[in-house]
Amino acid sequence: MQSNVSLARRAYAIRRFALRMGEVQGQGYIGQALGVADVLAVSYFHAMAYRADDPTWEGRDRFYLSIGHYAIALYAALIEAGILPEDEIGTYGMDDSRMPMSGMAAYTPGMEITGGSLGHGLGIAVGAALGLKRKKNPAFVYNMLSDGELGEGSTWEAVMSAVQWKLDNLIAIVDFNDQQADGKTTAALAQMPEVGRWSAFGWFAQEVDGNDLDAVVAAFDAARHHDVAQPRVIICKSKMCKGVPFLEDREITHFVRVEPDEWTKALSILDEGKPT
Repeated sequence: MQSNVSLARRAYAIRRFALRMGEVQGQGYIGQALGVADVLAVSYFHAMAYRADDPTWEGRDRFYLSIGHYAIALYAALIEAGILPEDEIGTYGMDDSRMPMSGMAAYTPGMEITGGSLGHGLGIAVGAALGLKRKKNPAFVYNMLSDGELGEGSTWEAVMSAVQWKLDNLIAIVDFNDQQADGKTTAALAQMPEVGRWSAFGWFAQEVDGNDLDAVVAAFDAARHHDVAQPRVIICKSKMCKGVPFLEDREITHFVRVEPDEWTKALSILDEGKPT
């Protein structure tokens, strides 16, 4: 468990690693990576148990990334955690790289599942959480999914299954940045207050500012220590491209194309706000 100052430094490092990977390809899902850096910092450096030198340790907490195109964000966290080496950043998205642009479990240490077809991650997490319970393994399963996946029927089948099996070792993390490829999530499908909806299904639900480290830490602690036999969800309202204002202000942030000279500018701006 680390202090919030230390977590802020971790989040900064995750953002910086993600930008450096994005620079390799000149484009990518940078907006999401910058937006969820705080949540990933809390996940890996406050909440989760794992061994950097043994990514398949049976006692580890599992982090399931349903959103395969967020892989650049998870790679950055895995590098900061010491599970992936920093010197592989230059291979991002290249042939034979251990860091393909969409997350694939067969390629990358610490990448627990292959994400891609959105709406499947929570179902996989439900199966894993149930399996851990039957083996009497006390580990938790954390599943990060997107707000867009809340429009997938398979997600809600998994929601109901988790309640049926009383999976109190399952913590879902919804990155609610209100952005999809075609526009705003809330414009694509009618949304209702998410805490109320998940609660109605039988989950312990919280909603926080996903870029407020204090709030995210408190929510993770409450989820982990909740004493009712039910699954838990944290809806994290995040800001796309957080930390780089000129990217935050862009109209299209789902897939960001950055000009060659802008990468240096983005890194410089991020460095100016480096936590001390």
